[in-house]
Amino acid sequence: MTLKNFTNLDFDQIKQTLKDYLKNNSNFTDYDFEGSNLSTIIDVLAYNTYITSYNANMISNEVFIDSATLRENVVALARNIGYVPRSKKSSRASITFFADIGSISPTPASLILKKGPVASTGNQFGGQSFVFSIPEDKSVPVIDGLAIFEDLEVYEGTLLEQTFTYSSRNPFQKFILPNTGIDLDTLVVKVKPSASSTVSVKYQRHDNLFDNDSGQVINGNSNIFFLQEVESERYELIFGDDIFGKALQDGNVIEASYILTSGEDANGINSFSYSGRLTYVRNSVEISVTDGISLITNQLPSSGGEVIESVDSIRKYAPQIYATQNRALSANDYEILIPNKIYPETESISVFGGEDLVPPQFGKVFISIKPRNGDFVPNVIKQNIKRDLKKYAVAGIVPEILDLKYLFVETISNVYYNTNLAPNSAFVSSKIQRDVTKYAESSELNRYGSRFKYSKFQKVVDQSHESITSNITTVEMRRDLRLAISEVAEYAIDFGNKFHIKSMNGFNIRSSAFQVLNVNTNVYLFDTPRSDGKTGQIGLFSLDSGTSNPVIVRRNIGVINYEKGRVTLDPINIVSGKTKDNVEILEISATPESNDVIGLQDLYLQLDSSIVNVIVDEISSGIDPSGSNYTVSTSYSNGNIIR
Repeated sequence: MTLKNFTNLDFDQIKQTLKDYLKNNSNFTDYDFEGSNLSTIIDVLAYNTYITSYNANMISNEVFIDSATLRENVVALARNIGYVPRSKKSSRASITFFADIGSISPTPASLILKKGPVASTGNQFGGQSFVFSIPEDKSVPVIDGLAIFEDLEVYEGTLLEQTFTYSSRNPFQKFILPNTGIDLDTLVVKVKPSASSTVSVKYQRHDNLFDNDSGQVINGNSNIFFLQEVESERYELIFGDDIFGKALQDGNVIEASYILTSGEDANGINSFSYSGRLTYVRNSVEISVTDGISLITNQLPSSGGEVIESVDSIRKYAPQIYATQNRALSANDYEILIPNKIYPETESISVFGGEDLVPPQFGKVFISIKPRNGDFVPNVIKQNIKRDLKKYAVAGIVPEILDLKYLFVETISNVYYNTNLAPNSAFVSSKIQRDVTKYAESSELNRYGSRFKYSKFQKVVDQSHESITSNITTVEMRRDLRLAISEVAEYAIDFGNKFHIKSMNGFNIRSSAFQVLNVNTNVYLFDTPRSDGKTGQIGLFSLDSGTSNPVIVRRNIGVINYEKGRVTLDPINIVSGKTKDNVEILEISATPESNDVIGLQDLYLQLDSSIVNVIVDEISSGIDPSGSNYTVSTSYSNGNIIR
């Protein structure tokens, strides 16, 4: 007889299948399969079958990138489609210092900052210190006795060097960098004709066989090399064959230098001390400069340090990068190429064409990036991204990088609880705030194209503690408008979600207080819907000092589109607003037509404020079983006309 088919390859099932097979064999009719020695033999057979089937299953899984688990296998499969995983990234900082060498006579024409350590941090983080280095020498001119190293990019880590000598007698020779934790952005490869040579040629790294950074076709004379990740998170250098790239010759010496980094551990450092080596050359002699060096200054803390790309990330992005074919045609191409090839510090990205704007801007593609550290991409990084995109973008398409725009979601929850299941309302409130904070920090919200799901939020609140019986939550949206103080300016702000009209009498939007030229009191925005309920006018009002009733200041200073969720202000001179993060802003909020709020295009959705009011459920608590004195909460907004 044949064994029955089975797919659940666990030990017990295999053992039972063997027993069933033997029981149906006439030679084993009277055997005790549980107490006899035959039971041990069956256990051995079942165990061997189990191990064999497990290994076969694992082998099958490891040949597909979607199911492979071992990093070496995932990397090898990604290599087949030309994908090199991102290396560990050094934390970077932009520093400035100068050297006053006016006392040196004659004054040298330039100073050279030698590669290697430049700055150190001392014991800042729990006794841990970090060194920041540069991968290559940096030369600056001396003007009026000063050599100014301005906005110098330094990388956290130690500069290491490795040399190889090529031998044609070894056809299996490999050039593997022995260290793990290399930042490939700092890798510098040079080739010398021989060990005695004093002149070397710098080779450029390339990821494909067809073109270089200048757009020229790669040929047999191109000084290039390729990279691939090998076992244990190390990297192998691969050189040309005189067809695609210049081939190595016998005795050539390969010099590779790179920075070995701690990755993300060094992010957030904002204080540096000088530890570099400055030199100048006179009469072919290199002379060190140790005096007259200023303190190091930096505008922003160090950032950009990252761990090596994870297996999950490789599985996700390798096929997507392959699909782009190294060109940026669609918005999806940009969204794949930028975080993987150009700016790995990208946390979330949104790309859309200028034809989607009102009015349309043809020939442009707009890119909005949320970096991992901070809210905005620095201007110098924006320029680098636009420069690097030229290798992939179609001619005639101009990329524009937009600053991050937040769409804030604000909630007010009236939460009912059973007093028999919780010690007090403060206890319940703390449980709710804990779970709401987790939801606010989740990837469900903090990315482009995300959605605030009203039912999901209510569920988070309800499940925060067993004592909670229900909640009634109201939702509002808010945008922060950055003001051009004391300048006549037009303003337009999009919410990307339809506004709810609470009243045709107006006051459906709210704003924070601000002041305009020639008005001696705080003013606020209000709206007046037109009869169609689709658009309306924006005006200004102040509050009566005695009654706090609204006093109309100006009736028509702009327009509101309820259908598109857009507020536009005509030219206006605003002289002061609300100060936030040293920037003067105007907060504008509205009630969405739907409680599900969507972050569209360049809007980055974030849960900003969540107010929780905990109320005793008198019915569930047994205080008022009939419910005659039950406290009712409204499901509408509070009706305030100002923020």
